[in-house]
Amino acid sequence: MARVLKWGIIGTGGIARTFARDVALTGVGVVAAVGSRTQSSADAFAREHSIPRSYDSYEQLVTDADVDVVYVATPHPMHYDNATLALEHDKPVLVEKAFTMTSDEARQLVAKAREKRLFLMEAMWTRCLPNIIEIRAIVASGDLGRIVSVEADHGQWFASDAEFRLFNPALGGGAMLDLGVYPVSFASMVLGTPSRVTALTQPAFTGVDGSVAMVFGYESGAQAVLSCTSGARTPTRASISGTDARIEIGGSFYAPGPFTLVPRTGDERIFEFASVGRGLHYEAAEVARCIEEGMLESPMMPLDETISIMETMEQVLSLA
Repeated sequence: MARVLKWGIIGTGGIARTFARDVALTGVGVVAAVGSRTQSSADAFAREHSIPRSYDSYEQLVTDADVDVVYVATPHPMHYDNATLALEHDKPVLVEKAFTMTSDEARQLVAKAREKRLFLMEAMWTRCLPNIIEIRAIVASGDLGRIVSVEADHGQWFASDAEFRLFNPALGGGAMLDLGVYPVSFASMVLGTPSRVTALTQPAFTGVDGSVAMVFGYESGAQAVLSCTSGARTPTRASISGTDARIEIGGSFYAPGPFTLVPRTGDERIFEFASVGRGLHYEAAEVARCIEEGMLESPMMPLDETISIMETMEQVLSLA
């Protein structure tokens, strides 16, 4: 790359901390500024990650002339407003998943970026991992044969705290937007948009969705069987099964790690990948690559697919 991309981070929560640590691993990015709703929070975050500038408002961050691109790391209900603010100030944006609260917000955000001719991407970091890139290549090669089914689950256990973001309706609480987005996006990556959606939802103690089981049908005849929950640490495995072979991904299917190719006949093959950090540096590097090449969206996470995923999750939640 001709230059190092200078990031501005909106938000100071856990995912923002992970991103700030991983950006340094890209070699093509640094965090130049952070914005929070309070100066104390921004200052503490800046000290922790050796960031030169910290602001007590998001407006100050997006008007910083030294910021090349903005990473939105606030809770789901704030994504639309925060990303829109950045776009209105001519900043390319990487928006944490779930992209927005609704598909309508997603469509409006994408329309704004396209109108302004600015780069925009959902931060589905899984798409940019070396193991997932290799899996996509195997699927595209036809080595699996006709895809028959995709399975994926994502469950994490959280203490019953009504103020915690996964249980607090005001913070966009619910298992689907925070956890379910991973298996839904995984199925979308392999099979596209479903033609049929069925679901069973169990509410958490605050009334938000706590556990969701989903079955998607596709015009090809394939099916996706997916689940998410905020009440238990599930195996978090995934598989893609075809007529000739299947791919198995062990625990934390959405993270860096190995996978196994199991042919219908013959010996299985294990694919392993070296990795450093938590894996978010791959998406940061992809953003840098796209911006350097003058692209307005990433082929790894196209904007129309992000909208489709939001529509599918919305459809699932409407069946509760």
